[in-house]
Amino acid sequence: MIEDYEEFTDIQRAILDKYVTSTKSNVFALKNLPEVIKGALFSKYSRSSLGLRSLLLKEFVGEESSCFDSIASEVVVDGQKDSIQKAQSFYDRILDGYGDDSIGELGGAHLAIENISMLAAKVIEDCRIGGSPLEKSTRYIYFDQKRNGEFLFYREPVLMTSAFKEEYIRICNHLFEVYGALIPELTEVMEEKFPKEPTVSKIAYGAAIRAKVLDCLRGLLPTSSLTNMGFFGNGRFCEGLLQKLQCEQLVELQEIGKNAATELMKVIPSFVRRAEGGHRHFIAMQQFKEKMRNKLSSFGKEYRSLVDDKRSVQLIGYDPDSIYAVAGALLFPHTNSSLYELEKKLAVLPKEEVEEILEGAAFARENRRHKSPRALERASFTFEITADFGSYRDLQRHRILTQDRQLLTCDLGYYIPEELKGTGMEKRYCDALDLAKTVYDRISKEFPEEAQYVVPMAYNIRWYFHINLRSLQWLTELRSTPQGHPSYRKVAQEMAAQVFEVMPEYKRFFQFVDFEGHDLGRLGQEIRNAQKVGLT
Repeated sequence: MIEDYEEFTDIQRAILDKYVTSTKSNVFALKNLPEVIKGALFSKYSRSSLGLRSLLLKEFVGEESSCFDSIASEVVVDGQKDSIQKAQSFYDRILDGYGDDSIGELGGAHLAIENISMLAAKVIEDCRIGGSPLEKSTRYIYFDQKRNGEFLFYREPVLMTSAFKEEYIRICNHLFEVYGALIPELTEVMEEKFPKEPTVSKIAYGAAIRAKVLDCLRGLLPTSSLTNMGFFGNGRFCEGLLQKLQCEQLVELQEIGKNAATELMKVIPSFVRRAEGGHRHFIAMQQFKEKMRNKLSSFGKEYRSLVDDKRSVQLIGYDPDSIYAVAGALLFPHTNSSLYELEKKLAVLPKEEVEEILEGAAFARENRRHKSPRALERASFTFEITADFGSYRDLQRHRILTQDRQLLTCDLGYYIPEELKGTGMEKRYCDALDLAKTVYDRISKEFPEEAQYVVPMAYNIRWYFHINLRSLQWLTELRSTPQGHPSYRKVAQEMAAQVFEVMPEYKRFFQFVDFEGHDLGRLGQEIRNAQKVGLT
């Protein structure tokens, strides 16, 4: 656990003690703050290089316009402590005594988890239902900063006590050095290629150029890079997260799980008590996961050398007759017929008539935020995707789907941004990634899980998505927008295109997938952001 990585005066600590569960630990919870401040604080968190406590002091406590004192005074007063204690006893009795899990969704907590690796952040975000995560952005924040003369990456304990210690530190430092050295060079190239128009504000233009540069270079960052994240989760989510983390193999994940359990016990003890190390529910869960992991790992050894399909996106599963299920579900709430009979009737109609029903759910959409009916969830698709970890990092956050990934490796090649190709920067970029593979190959022979921390974000990872039509509509329309990263835009575009190829009847539901290329796609969004806050 990292302690005292932020410097606070005694006065600041006294203030913070009112609002956070710890002023020293890198894992802490918020307390005594109304929801309006928690939400505003977390919304600023992903675009700031400050820790959450420093941000709270600077942007809220110390900012007169925030009216912090008057808002924060609307918290629990001493006279309510008795009723709170009674409520907590009730939750203890129901949750722990009777195991009514649904009760766990009636309360929750905001938790900040700072100075953790990007690898750990992905594991946390993989807990989908009941939690809303927010992570530090590689697009807005420079990651080449140092603390006490050292780049900010996770010193993995197993590797730091192994023969690979010096090699691990050396390659991580090198990746950060190349990343930092290329920023000013690529910025100059981008400014020459995309000169500022007189009507565009300096702030919007600068933000767009910075986003473009950092998007191109993020592939150099190792997954050991330290990031900050926060989430709000209901009690059921928090319990599941704590159990998951403490059952993981990596030391970092286990430590985060233990520290998070300590802090959450201070604010929602009734909801997370079953995730404590000695609780019978946790012990049973730990035994179950260990037995399952050992069994499946032994089976997996027999299937390691199957032929690899080189396509980056491959639609490997769908139901060609799903249009009848979707059309039937669209009609169902508007009739008094059974769904079974509707689907039987539709299956013998001319396809043109069925498509007219589908069109009835699509023709009125005017933008991607007009969400289609749930009937679209009757159709589902399974994709296998091979793309850079940076793309996975963005796409993985979509919660309404089933997904899983393999271990990070350097075996599937890496992504080279178009902006670097044919320039002197390309060789330095590729040389750094090639060197990382050499180190990874050596470490992974002995420590395959810990070796993931060496892998730069540009390297490809293989994963799958099992996703319904409605969720696919949202994902592809959102992730193909001009401001998206080029690598994940291509994944989203290809997913939509492959569905159109096998199920052209569904194309009508994807009106707002953007198949165009955009050289400086973030500029329009940054101009709108600048105008909203009056920075023109």
